[in-house]
Amino acid sequence: MTVDVLDVATTTLTEIAPAKINLYLHVTGRRPDGYHLLDSLVVFAGAGDVLHYEPGTEPLHLKLEGRFGRALGADAAGADNLVMKAAAVLRDLAGPQANVQGGCLVLEKNLPVASGIGGGSADAAAALRLLNRAWNAQVDEPTLFRVAETLGADVPVCLLSQTVRMEGIGETLTPAPRLPECGLVLVNCGQAVSTPDVFRKRTGDFVPRADLPQSWPNSAAMVATLKAQENSLETPACTVCPPVKKVLADIAAQPDCQLARMSGSGATCFGVFPTVEAAREAADRLAEAHAAWWVWGGALV
Repeated sequence: MTVDVLDVATTTLTEIAPAKINLYLHVTGRRPDGYHLLDSLVVFAGAGDVLHYEPGTEPLHLKLEGRFGRALGADAAGADNLVMKAAAVLRDLAGPQANVQGGCLVLEKNLPVASGIGGGSADAAAALRLLNRAWNAQVDEPTLFRVAETLGADVPVCLLSQTVRMEGIGETLTPAPRLPECGLVLVNCGQAVSTPDVFRKRTGDFVPRADLPQSWPNSAAMVATLKAQENSLETPACTVCPPVKKVLADIAAQPDCQLARMSGSGATCFGVFPTVEAAREAADRLAEAHAAWWVWGGALV
């Protein structure tokens, strides 16, 4: 996930923050402290934010760029941004051998905000990976994951950024079944969704942990398993954000679409397709039909 680029005057380090997709998401219970317990098969898409770091002598600061970064404004780049929180925690953990520097972090926000695909969490995870290396902080992996837990429920899985089964409140990560070749379409209607609001709207019983095989021979077999699962937050999210229903219907109507479902707490929805090419063609059609929507199609990472 890391790309190093030598600039003329300094070294600019770049880290990709890929979009997190919940192929299914079961709310399996609730802890006494109020946190919900989850079971989810998580994958990562080729779409993502990009974090650059230009070391310098000035205090570390953050700039937001890209389609969704510029819309947030400068106030969103302050100390409360998850990227800056990750940097602050890592600075405190760095050992005596570290070369902690200031400089500028530039975040290209290519993913919609508050959209169920882990944008902010992925950004924080990218900051941990990037600065741990750039500063020679030498914070070991178990400690990084413990730090990630303190930053947000999705930050540990985004720190890993590979296909994995996620349980607990997001901290329990175990190997996932091997995935077959497939393509993915992501669509967001442009409306931010509050995760607490969605959880408050959820009704009904908790859902059991899914029974998954070791692998699937093809995407059709994988989708057959996924159709037996659900996203426990999809129905309440449709109440909070009614356009999700339209997005799901339009994805499902695309040729070769095998499954249309919402990711996380919304509002981003995805479609599974048998090939990357079919996914890209569907994304092109959806983008042409809905200019205001954010649409991406391609492969998993």
